[in-house]
Amino acid sequence: MIWYVLLVAAVAAERIAELVVARRNERWSMARGATVAGQGHYPVMVALHTGLLAACVAEVWLGGRPFLPALGWPMAAVLVAAQGLRWWCIGTLGPRWNTRVIVVPGLPLVQGGPYRWLLHPNYVAVVAEGVALPLVHTAWLTALVFTVLNAALLTVRIRCENTALAGSGTAGVGTAGPGAAGAGTAESGVTGPGAAGTGTAESGVAGAGAAGAGTAESGVTGSGAAGDVTA
Repeated sequence: MIWYVLLVAAVAAERIAELVVARRNERWSMARGATVAGQGHYPVMVALHTGLLAACVAEVWLGGRPFLPALGWPMAAVLVAAQGLRWWCIGTLGPRWNTRVIVVPGLPLVQGGPYRWLLHPNYVAVVAEGVALPLVHTAWLTALVFTVLNAALLTVRIRCENTALAGSGTAGVGTAGPGAAGAGTAESGVTGPGAAGTGTAESGVAGAGAAGAGTAESGVTGSGAAGDVTA
């Protein structure tokens, strides 16, 4: 039980690191004329991701959930992979990544890193983490409840990101966050191509010319005149 509490604490520390990066990136974006969208759902995202961490510990402790190696170790591997994917997204998007939906006009399309293969890689990380972290210690109820609530939140967040980019004159919106986490997060960024629909999202949205959208735990950067996310 103690080692699991330390594991959850480590994930919490990682989330704090995300927020530090997001705040720094927000200053970078605002200095370039960015706009912020989705402020209504952002506190809900923060509360949901904070609740995930607390519920993991509470269910294991109060419910007497055991550690089952056949389940726990594979889930631990998924958890580590999810963190790697999230920080790959953050590194790829650079200062465009954010846990909020933030749109910066005039930025080029990001096509590198995980965005070559996945539409919303940061959201993939958020979903995987939300399942894996509780199931490391068989907290199945927490995994189930978080997954359902997170699905509803991502629906709102992705719609927000698409609207933000479309409203700024971009087209072909794609999505990707707490980072909440983003996810989300986080954590979430959106990237959109010149003038078509192949944007990606998760922690920051970047759209070129007239396109794109994107994640939970996020920020959105759009080109021309563009718009948020994590879990």
